[in-house]
Amino acid sequence: MKSKISLICSIVFSLILKVEAFQLPVNNKNSIFTYEKMPEVLPGTKLLGAENDLSVKMLDGAHKFIEEKINESVANRLKLWNRDLTSQEAYEKSVDPNRRRFMKYIGVEDKAESLVNYNVGIPDKYPPVLMQKFSADNDPGLVAETEKYRIYQVRWPVLNRVYGEGLLLQPKSKPKANIIVIPDADQEPEQLVGLLPGIAVESQLARRLAENGFQVLIPVIISRTFLFPGQEQQQTYREWIYRQAFHMGRHIIGYEVQKVMSAVDWFKQSADKDLKIGVAGYCEGALIAFYSAAVDKRIDAVLVSGYFNTRQRVWDEPIYRNVWGLLSEFGDAEIATLIAPRPLVIEYSRVPDIVEKLSESGEKPIQVEGWTFTGYKGRLQTPAFKDVQSEYNRIDQLTKRGFQSRDLISDQKNNPVNFGTKAALEKFVWFLDYNLSLSITNEIPADKRSSFNPKERQIRQVKEIEDHIQWLLRDSDKERNRFFLYKVMPEFGERNWSTKPYHSYYSPDRFIDAAKEYRKFFWEEILG
Repeated sequence: MKSKISLICSIVFSLILKVEAFQLPVNNKNSIFTYEKMPEVLPGTKLLGAENDLSVKMLDGAHKFIEEKINESVANRLKLWNRDLTSQEAYEKSVDPNRRRFMKYIGVEDKAESLVNYNVGIPDKYPPVLMQKFSADNDPGLVAETEKYRIYQVRWPVLNRVYGEGLLLQPKSKPKANIIVIPDADQEPEQLVGLLPGIAVESQLARRLAENGFQVLIPVIISRTFLFPGQEQQQTYREWIYRQAFHMGRHIIGYEVQKVMSAVDWFKQSADKDLKIGVAGYCEGALIAFYSAAVDKRIDAVLVSGYFNTRQRVWDEPIYRNVWGLLSEFGDAEIATLIAPRPLVIEYSRVPDIVEKLSESGEKPIQVEGWTFTGYKGRLQTPAFKDVQSEYNRIDQLTKRGFQSRDLISDQKNNPVNFGTKAALEKFVWFLDYNLSLSITNEIPADKRSSFNPKERQIRQVKEIEDHIQWLLRDSDKERNRFFLYKVMPEFGERNWSTKPYHSYYSPDRFIDAAKEYRKFFWEEILG
């Protein structure tokens, strides 16, 4: 025992001597290690003087670089398109690669592709196509009824664990066409019919269409309600879903487009499956209508109110409108060409002026390490008519005059109108083969439900999408292996689980060589 202690002490003493020796001045002849003093300034450099904050300079440079890239994007997009305008069939085929990339950008799941089932005991498949009329125990099955139409509360399956919800307005006569009317994020479906206050009669476009013999579905979309009412740091429901979905290759926009597409599935399987299908929307709902028509060729006409514009400042819009890589290939004019040659109506309407901030009041800037952080998250505002018209005219430059039937509607002085005008709707239904004067009566339907709460419905919709994202997250390691590891090293996918303490060894060279393409993918698609 004593010998061990002596040995340890001698080792420690030896280390101390070496440390002391290393710290001896360089001119000490007894020094074990000699070194020279490092120069204060490295060759080819100079001392950093008292300048402005370099982080601000770096940020300004990054802004300038990105703005130049955005400005160049309009011309550079042409390289990614190969439009064949010789016939409708040839055109659809020529833009199909762009359509598929657009679907990927916004996170739309292509139901034509089979689901990959990672839970071997439970079969995984897409839900059936149906439309369920439902009610609470104490409420009647019929929400409201007028002389011309009935209103039902409905829901329809979209993806596993995700449903669309809303109102279905069925005319008492044979419907002329099927139309999906999508409200803004801060509007309830009931407001577009007059069941709830908040929207002027002239803008209750769903009610106007139903009174004139159209079957109308009004879906709920995720709102801009604050997630944590009363707290200082905030985000809306839309941002809450956006932030989760973004990392899984999904998007709040994609989920809501998927709800529209599932509703179209039902229309195409219903008794009135041969009727034409139109989609109309306002503000956030217009974005969803616009994108849905670009993705789903079964939609025969679209009305976009309060959304169409140049997207060169999309970075100043709310973060939940941020789509990865969008401007490299798609502005609104390019998206319109995905709809072509199907008709398009653009209504230049007033947009609610919304400034999204970190806090509800937005009045208290936060100080972070000397920086003033306002919490600004983007804004919505009515664009200038010249910008809308410029983007609208650019569609002809990308296709050719007369290739697509469309119209841009404003007032006589090119000022914005209230959304859902009679003129815009009449043009819209004209594109659905109905030349009608769309009058609206004074008969406002009365809601027969006693226990209905729109806030509870909104929370259901948020939770369903949230649960779907978390389900994807739980399976993400298996999906990554299928995408990467099992393609680089296929034998790894055939290995069974084992308790063996050892496994076969593989040369790293084959893995390194096979992974080259994935490094390129990571650099271009992930890091950008």
